Amino acid sequence: MSSPFHIIPPSRPPVPVIISIPHAGTFFPQDILGKLLPGKTAAPDDTDWFVDRLYDFAPELGITTIVAENSRWVVDLNRDPYDRPLYDDGRVMTSVVPITDFNGESLYCDSTFYPDAEEIRHRIEHYHRPYFEKLGQLLNKKKQEFGKVLLFDAHSIRKNVPGIQKDPFPDLILGDNNGTSAAALLCNTALEKLHRPEYSLSYNFPFKGGYITRYFGNPDGNVHALQLEMSKTNYMDDTERFYNDVRANNIRRVLRKTLEALIETIEKEEL
Repeated sequence: MSSPFHIIPPSRPPVPVIISIPHAGTFFPQDILGKLLPGKTAAPDDTDWFVDRLYDFAPELGITTIVAENSRWVVDLNRDPYDRPLYDDGRVMTSVVPITDFNGESLYCDSTFYPDAEEIRHRIEHYHRPYFEKLGQLLNKKKQEFGKVLLFDAHSIRKNVPGIQKDPFPDLILGDNNGTSAAALLCNTALEKLHRPEYSLSYNFPFKGGYITRYFGNPDGNVHALQLEMSKTNYMDDTERFYNDVRANNIRRVLRKTLEALIETIEKEEL
């Protein structure tokens, strides 16, 4: 079995920041692939397409990045392994081992192929747990080295997902679980750098950070976690199928300045 993630090390002296990219993977193990609708798996729509490419400047800043290999339809790394819901506002909530996409459409050829309890346990053990264990190790190592660490959880989503909300999403949505997963100074630094006239920006709505942010974020323990969700139209074409270099380069400049400021803040400021 291949590793469910890969690590991109820094190319310059390391800093106390880890980027997590849990939803850019597109791989399906063969035993799972045969149960899913081919029309769905050919281009899995809920994928955070190209997010790893979008942040490929991170090594130059001294940042370590962890990227998931498997599709979120194999296991969703940003969901509670016990399937406790992240929101209670009536939106479609896919599970840790989803059987539908964000709009409630089935992923499987037939309901007889839905994962049973044993299959769900297997996927959590082999795909979900290893990612969390490795991410925890990376964070602990940085904390030991620097005394504090920031986890930056990077995501993207279609501009319109009616299953979650009727209105289009803002361009950028920063989440810190309502002020509990990161020091206010770090969050304020990110908000200041993300605030640009060409992009709409929201804070903790409609996303405030998923399970990764909530699980690892512990400001009192010097582990800080922020989630950045962004609309795919920031860096893809209007169909949200293809990478758009002009759009991507524009948002990359904003992301780079944001992460540079976060590095400076966590290294030099008392949090």
